[in-house]
Amino acid sequence: MQIYSKTDLIDRLKAIVQMGWIPSGRHGNDGGVGNTLEDLLGIKENNLPIPNAAEWELKTQRINTASLTTLFHMEPSPRALRFVPAIFLPKYGWKHDEAGKKYGKKEMSFRMTISGQSRGDRGFVVAVDRAEEKVLISFDASLVAARHKKWLQSVKKRIGLDELSPQPYWGFADLQNKAGTKLLNSFYVQADSKKEEGREFFKYERVMMLQGFDFDGLLRALEEGKAFVDFDARTGHNHGTKFRLRQDCLPMLYKTVKVVV
Repeated sequence: MQIYSKTDLIDRLKAIVQMGWIPSGRHGNDGGVGNTLEDLLGIKENNLPIPNAAEWELKTQRINTASLTTLFHMEPSPRALRFVPAIFLPKYGWKHDEAGKKYGKKEMSFRMTISGQSRGDRGFVVAVDRAEEKVLISFDASLVAARHKKWLQSVKKRIGLDELSPQPYWGFADLQNKAGTKLLNSFYVQADSKKEEGREFFKYERVMMLQGFDFDGLLRALEEGKAFVDFDARTGHNHGTKFRLRQDCLPMLYKTVKVVV
């Protein structure tokens, strides 16, 4: 495996940018943009071989993508309540699309990506309470879309239509610790992409060095609807609660952003 100093890595990334369009090294792989760059660098699975710099990682993104990237998994407090499987799923869930087909007839789902900018069509929103130092999930039944009237009536029967009580939350200190251990200093590489005769090609165009996790940046991203809380649970299985981010907003989460190319 190639060993790089940070200067060597920057020089190699600059050279890759100059290569223009490069065929994907991984056919049919959504992560092809990252896999192909790893192949070009001679590294494996984002393991940057920089001596005395284990805190660095490689992040890649297709330019002009609307997709979200998962930052980390973290279940809400109060943890003892097991909020997602014990409350959200049975009290606020709805019939799973595959109920009676892939799963049993009574299979329920609570799968939702919640923003801090809009309550969406089921009345949920991410609220950042800086005074109490909590990120909370809030529910307002009056803002549920008309097309979910039947679901709302079922929620009324199951638990009522008041605000969540207690509200699931993440304390700032816990959230900062979790995010800080996951969001390492990064070389952030953006690439254009195209397909020709069924094969994808990448053109690496922009490289940034992102240093020092900025917790206030994460809070702002949540408030501005650029970061989201994603629930993904069904009867019998909670796939985990994730904090996700619009890919082009990653620099918001760092104190120092240096454009390399």
